[in-house]
Amino acid sequence: MSCERQRFVVDCPSRLLFDQIADKWSMMVLTVLDPGPMRFNAIKRHLEGVTQKALTQCLRRLERNGLVSRRVIPVSPVAVEYEITPLGRSLQHPFKALYAWMLDHLEEVDEARRIFDERSLPGYETVSRIPTTS
Repeated sequence: MSCERQRFVVDCPSRLLFDQIADKWSMMVLTVLDPGPMRFNAIKRHLEGVTQKALTQCLRRLERNGLVSRRVIPVSPVAVEYEITPLGRSLQHPFKALYAWMLDHLEEVDEARRIFDERSLPGYETVSRIPTTS
């Protein structure tokens, strides 16, 4: 199974991994876990809008890929704690660079969206900027 550098074939391992790392929640989950281990509900409280199912699936994918570890805490009731692994931590630098790029170019992206929306057909659904808190 080989994959070319510029062509992402369906079964290319890099494409499969990228799809799992760059999904809707993974980068945010890894960022939330950066300071230290957290329980499921604590992670969920940091991610407005994530469903229990989506967070569970995301954490399982991250654990399967070696980016997060899961530890059962033997208390009553049983608790589960998640922690970023050294491999997962190695993604923090690229994620921070991507976040910095986003902050640097947010106004340009907003302007491009505005121009696109103005020339789009009425009723065409577009993605609006989500306000950030900083």
